[in-house]
Amino acid sequence: MDLNTLPTKEAVIKDAAPNPHASRLSVHDQRRKSLAEVDSAPVGLSHLRIVLVAGTGFFTDAYDLFSANFITALIGLVYFPGHKIPTSADTAIKLSTTAGAVIGQVFFGWLADKLGRKKMYGLELIIMLVGTFGQTISGRGPGVSFLGPLIFWRVVMGVGVGGDYPLSSVITSEFATVKWRGALMNAVFAMQGFGNLAAALVSFICVVASKDALLPAATAAQCDERCQLAADKMWRSIVAFGTVPALLAVYFRLTIPETPRYTADITMDVEKARADAEAYLRGKRQGKAEESHTYAAETRRKNATPKATWSEFFAHFRQWRHGKILLGTAGSWFFIDVAFWGLGLNNSAILGAIGYASSKNVYDNLYNTAVGNLILAVAGNIPGYWVSVALIDTIGRKPIQMASFIILTILFCIIGFAYHSLSAHSLLALYVLCQFFSNFGANSTTFIVPGEVYPTRFRSTAHGISAGAGKVGAVLAQALIGPLRNKTGTNKWLNHVMEIFALFMLCGIFTTLLIPETKRRTLEELAETYHGDNESMTVSTQTEQEVTTKVK
Repeated sequence: MDLNTLPTKEAVIKDAAPNPHASRLSVHDQRRKSLAEVDSAPVGLSHLRIVLVAGTGFFTDAYDLFSANFITALIGLVYFPGHKIPTSADTAIKLSTTAGAVIGQVFFGWLADKLGRKKMYGLELIIMLVGTFGQTISGRGPGVSFLGPLIFWRVVMGVGVGGDYPLSSVITSEFATVKWRGALMNAVFAMQGFGNLAAALVSFICVVASKDALLPAATAAQCDERCQLAADKMWRSIVAFGTVPALLAVYFRLTIPETPRYTADITMDVEKARADAEAYLRGKRQGKAEESHTYAAETRRKNATPKATWSEFFAHFRQWRHGKILLGTAGSWFFIDVAFWGLGLNNSAILGAIGYASSKNVYDNLYNTAVGNLILAVAGNIPGYWVSVALIDTIGRKPIQMASFIILTILFCIIGFAYHSLSAHSLLALYVLCQFFSNFGANSTTFIVPGEVYPTRFRSTAHGISAGAGKVGAVLAQALIGPLRNKTGTNKWLNHVMEIFALFMLCGIFTTLLIPETKRRTLEELAETYHGDNESMTVSTQTEQEVTTKVK
């Protein structure tokens, strides 16, 4: 290209800026102004929309994960000798989704930094839908067992479930107002409580609807052909219902605008970021930048490439002052998920162990298990989540997380060491308290902090790694709790499992010390303070200098 044919810098500015004062604004000032509108906006319909769109995914995630509690018992009635699912098969079904989630969290977290939040959002929900539908039509034949296809589709579903974590957290964080950012992010995550409740409620409805077929079976071994047919229809119906909320959310996820921070920091299109910020606040799909983009803005956008390379990521987090934060978010998530999912994916077994769902009659056992899960959801899960929503921006993330780990350490010690001297009602009450202080605590804060504390170019990747560490903890818990709780007989070692959980909660106290407090601070302030990263200044200034050099 002949540089002499390029317009002068003065001519570009004159033609591109109808307002002469606007031309004097630096790229940093334009970016700061557009993001300030997002940061200071009062909570309104635009925020409610993002919470509902993102929260619907977490509703579906929790429904799919927690319904495994119930469907494994039904699958055992139909497909296994003695009409009881072996511990190894039960563990494999539950582990498959969790293992798939680890893949989805890390992979989608990286892609959202590499390609953009908007391009990835909705894709993970489609994968989740495909995996869920595949389960409902799984069967066995002469050349394939039933368990193989079911596990395959649960892994696929798990990949979609995992992808939802970094995407929903980061998108909500980057669109949220500073004052109530924690509450908005927590409200998205709190939809898990309603997903848990829905899984228990749908299970309860299916059990009551199939009472006539189930009640004659005095024990699982006496579940006849009619009983098995009812059980097979029940578990497939429970799984299939999980597609309904996901279908409702797909369109809105695919049409959500790109976050202004990604557009400004990574693609360097400040004008488009400003337009998208205005569109978001007005409830529109996306903003339309003026055609009179400056030559500099066009050049920035064409030359910009995402900064989320793995080499840069490792170079950044190799430094202890940065790496300790990642260790804090990932480590805390790992420790809380060992206990949270170790309990959550074994609700049915634990309810039976404490005497709440121990009836031998098939109908009575399933009925009591469904009711027990409803009680846990209503009394522990949902209140815990929403108390956290109410207090997260006043008390702060770090104090809530620290208190949660301390209280859970005490509760698990009581359950473990006093297990044989406590009544069934006392154990149930303590179990409910564990659910409450998990959700009003580390289970919520570990989702929020990674979506805030990292710079834009690493935010989704670091969140995905932190979330993936959590699911590794869930895999560890699930792989251990199955064999351990039955080590010397059915549920005979459950007290020792609770003692192990107490140790993990104690470790969480120390990883919490590594994370900073993020409440009511802008994402840019957090990035600059804890990562020495004033992205809007350094990146934009560097590109602006390159453009000026080309023009000259």
